[in-house]
Amino acid sequence: MAEFIVMPKMGLTMTKGTLTNWRKKEGDLINKGDILFDVETDKLTNKIEAKTAGVLRKILVDKETVDVLVPVAIIGRADEDISELLEQASGREKKAERQKEEYQKEAEKPAPVRQAGERIKISPRAKKIAKDLKVDYNLVKGTGPDGAITEEDVRKFDEQTEIKVSPTAAIVAEQLGVDILNIEKDTRIMKSDVIKYKLDESLAKYADPQEYRQPMTNMRKIIAERMLQSIQTSPSVSFNIKVDTRGMKQLRDELKDTIRVSYTDILVKVVSQVLLQYPLLNSTVDGDEIITRNYVNMGVAVALPAGLLVPVVKYANVKGLKEISNEIKDLGERAKTNDLMPDELSGGTFTISNLGMYGIESFTPIINQPEVAILGVNTINKEPVVVNDEVVIKSMMNLSLTADHRVVDGAVAAEFLATLKVYIEKPGLLLL
Repeated sequence: MAEFIVMPKMGLTMTKGTLTNWRKKEGDLINKGDILFDVETDKLTNKIEAKTAGVLRKILVDKETVDVLVPVAIIGRADEDISELLEQASGREKKAERQKEEYQKEAEKPAPVRQAGERIKISPRAKKIAKDLKVDYNLVKGTGPDGAITEEDVRKFDEQTEIKVSPTAAIVAEQLGVDILNIEKDTRIMKSDVIKYKLDESLAKYADPQEYRQPMTNMRKIIAERMLQSIQTSPSVSFNIKVDTRGMKQLRDELKDTIRVSYTDILVKVVSQVLLQYPLLNSTVDGDEIITRNYVNMGVAVALPAGLLVPVVKYANVKGLKEISNEIKDLGERAKTNDLMPDELSGGTFTISNLGMYGIESFTPIINQPEVAILGVNTINKEPVVVNDEVVIKSMMNLSLTADHRVVDGAVAAEFLATLKVYIEKPGLLLL
């Protein structure tokens, strides 16, 4: 029996999807499990499989953004009557088209303009001067009582619009074929201005400057919207602290025969424990309320060529280092192949962003809304440090914390970093 293929709902938070590519065409025989089309949701591209076998009778949506569960195609037997399904789909399309037309009509309503014959307030003297100077007083902004145009308004308008050129500049411009009107200058145009314009024009022709435009990908749009939202929402303050990484290195060396862990893995474990002592850094603002938690869902930023993804390690505070390490590796690999589910990118309560592998020594990460804090991890450098009045070389790493000052005061952020420093430098304390 013929049926609709609909835009799938992948995860609790998904409301729309963008169909970016059909893998099959009308008339193709479809087997259960075949890849039918690609759907872009937020920052992910998902391959959608056929749930039933049959013939792809009609494609209803081609490279569009639609709500979840909206029909995108019809599948059925090759000789089956699908007119009823087509009528249902047509009814939905007409309704959507009417809504679109109503919206466009509303958006295209012209802005209010000056009514024809509306009286312009201008003094007789100002009107005469405007005529003498050949100034269209309709363009002049009045500064007199009730916006009346004065004599001074007309003269200033004339001075601002009049092009002043020295006699020599006019001659040189004619010789070089330069249009004086193209030279922008508030004061008198001189010979040197004409020559400079000609040189710049010649240089531009030699350089052959070109600009290229391309539409933002859906991922880039989402990143742009969320970063702007974060800046507009959170009055952010940044804090930096240096930590000795020798303790983390020793832990990695001791575990290398069992499991290879990264500094990020260790930091996720340590930070998730310390956050329980400072719940405000693991909170969310909801109107006039602050939501605190007894668990940590740790977002770990993953850089991709097309943008940034933040997969979430759920309940990181109750997971062991081995489990955290394996999960981060798995999420990172699937992020690179667009195999993450939307739910794996949502629900974070705190985020770690590591740019240390790029040699970055300090940066100001932007808070991942609706979280209230994010920790930036920087490169490790060998630095001279004074210990007991002696200079020793230590492997130091800078941590950059950005916090929402609506919730996190400077003292709280400083205490959090100070405690974090203790546990990073002596990770064995986590066993106590």
